[in-house]
Amino acid sequence: MSQMFASLKHFNYRLWFFGALVANIGTWMQRVAQDWLVLTVLSDDSGVAVGVTTALQFAPTLLLSAWAGVLADRVDRRKLLIGTQSAQAVLALGLGVLVLGGHAELWHVYLFAAGLGCVSAIDGPVRQTFVAEMVPAAGLSNAVGLNSASFNAARLVGPGLAGLLIAWVGTGWVFMINGVTFVATIFALTQMRQSELHQLPSVARAKGQIREGIAYVRRRSDILVIMVVVGVVSTFGLNFQLTSAMMARTEFGRGASEYGILGSVLAIGSLAGALMAARRERPRVRLVIGSAFAFGIASGAMALMPTYTSYAIACIPVGFASLTMMTAANTTIQMSTDPAVRGRVMSLYMIVFLGATPVGSPIVGWVAEEFGARWSIGIGSITALLVASGAALWVKRHWRLEVRYRVRSRPHLDVRHPPVSTPQTAVAEVRAQETTTSTTAV
Repeated sequence: MSQMFASLKHFNYRLWFFGALVANIGTWMQRVAQDWLVLTVLSDDSGVAVGVTTALQFAPTLLLSAWAGVLADRVDRRKLLIGTQSAQAVLALGLGVLVLGGHAELWHVYLFAAGLGCVSAIDGPVRQTFVAEMVPAAGLSNAVGLNSASFNAARLVGPGLAGLLIAWVGTGWVFMINGVTFVATIFALTQMRQSELHQLPSVARAKGQIREGIAYVRRRSDILVIMVVVGVVSTFGLNFQLTSAMMARTEFGRGASEYGILGSVLAIGSLAGALMAARRERPRVRLVIGSAFAFGIASGAMALMPTYTSYAIACIPVGFASLTMMTAANTTIQMSTDPAVRGRVMSLYMIVFLGATPVGSPIVGWVAEEFGARWSIGIGSITALLVASGAALWVKRHWRLEVRYRVRSRPHLDVRHPPVSTPQTAVAEVRAQETTTSTTAV
């Protein structure tokens, strides 16, 4: 099996990969159906209403994710995932019943979005850390990359399929189908060979475990840089559900199927980025910063596209850059973090990554209504360029890096540490004290 798909040789991961692929298709179908229901049926083309729905779905991450990270470090991760996947299925089926019965109102969608957000806030950190139990430590980067590939392969199929189903049978059946797809992940989790799982260390119940995770992150300048970059880009730039819906509806006068197609085209770039990530043995902080800068350029160009077709084509590099940034950030943090505290660190990362959405979505929705849909994308482009540039300058100054770019030889970008004490050596000392042998990736 090629290096790109190396993790699939492990039985447990193979079960999870294909089960998650089915469930992810359903999840993307529901996201499109939910936004389209709010935008076209339950409100008068209100970008703010869509933004509030998205915000409610991600707001619980701010409140629950840190506690969920403690759970991820403390309990049986496989059993906890069975519970969260089952709860998501029940919520999807419940909303589907309301819509099919003709009883759905906007506040119902808000309520279900918030409920799904609560479950997802618990599910996120444990799902991220459970990957390390299905593959050996050396295969973690590949497994994280393939997880992203599964998510974005589903993104390639789900939105377009949702658009067709909405036009054919309506949004209610899309919610029902999503509820059924969770059977795939539940089945995969129950059929795993527990003897082949690589059990991560579990911590005993104790006071101050969340504070311990926060203190760990505060001592790690590399993780802090990643969180700042990803947090800003996520807040203002990764609002594709909202911005694509507004562009399709108000700028190009298109319907649900064309809106769904935009999500699928975006996933072409995302899937390519995920497969490239699966080939990397070890991503680095500079890849996170560089891909954030590339995202700013690509999304700025996308906002200026004059036609629906050119806009759809411009979605491909945007998807590639955003997925490269997200996968590099996720893998870099996981591979360089002490396993005993990994769940809590990943929960803090999820707060920054997903918790930024409740802040950004209403703002971006307001920008779309007041200044036009193109500016809702433009604000993401501008902030991404600013934070990437600022992070690059900060890293170069505080980590005292020597950066050289060579056109005619490989590697083109050469980053070196001078032979003096730097923040990297300080990070190494901290890690040594915390009994971990990982090294900082710059």
